[in-house]
Amino acid sequence: MQGNNNNPALRKRAQINKANRTMFVWVAGASVVVGFAVVIAIFLGQKLVFNEKVLAAKAQTIHNLTIDNNNVKQLKDNVRALDANQALASVKADPSDQALQVVLDALPSSANSLAFGASLQQKLLVGIDGLTVNSIQVDPVAGAENLTGATSGTPVVGTASQNVITFTMQVSGSQDVLKQVLQRLERSIRTINVISVHIESVSQMTVSGEAFYDPAVNLQLQDKVVKP
Repeated sequence: MQGNNNNPALRKRAQINKANRTMFVWVAGASVVVGFAVVIAIFLGQKLVFNEKVLAAKAQTIHNLTIDNNNVKQLKDNVRALDANQALASVKADPSDQALQVVLDALPSSANSLAFGASLQQKLLVGIDGLTVNSIQVDPVAGAENLTGATSGTPVVGTASQNVITFTMQVSGSQDVLKQVLQRLERSIRTINVISVHIESVSQMTVSGEAFYDPAVNLQLQDKVVKP
């Protein structure tokens, strides 16, 4: 009789245990599903943010290209206007050159101090009757040139960051001749800034100055990596 009285309790306990196992399985399964959902949501969120970064970079590139393309016409018009400029055409070094070449001659793209020294002696100072060129010293540009000067003394080397070539020259002649030298420097196509003029005697003059150059700009398309 006692065993029969315990049967309902055992069955109830077994049902409870079964229900607990079933609940555990459901809870574990639901946890796994929720975990996968959270991971997928995080992954999709990161993917969405990354795609937004890529789209923003592309939009900026398109914006820049649109502006550049719109400026092309104005740039062409400006170049054509310079090429037709009579003031530039009147000072061309070679009659066959385009007028725009004068701009390039006035502000070269490289720090060629040797070429500048040759230009001083062979172009600016040539043809002046009674002029004697005693010395010309053009200093190499530190950081832009690796040249050893043939002149004596300690050169004052220009700095590449300033795009400046310094020079000193000593000439002799009459007052009119020395005046012509200064006028030649003033009218030179090349941009020249006279820093000092020292007249040591009636017929001897030392001029210190600087010329300039503008390094060429290298334009090229680059790949940009957008990090997630």
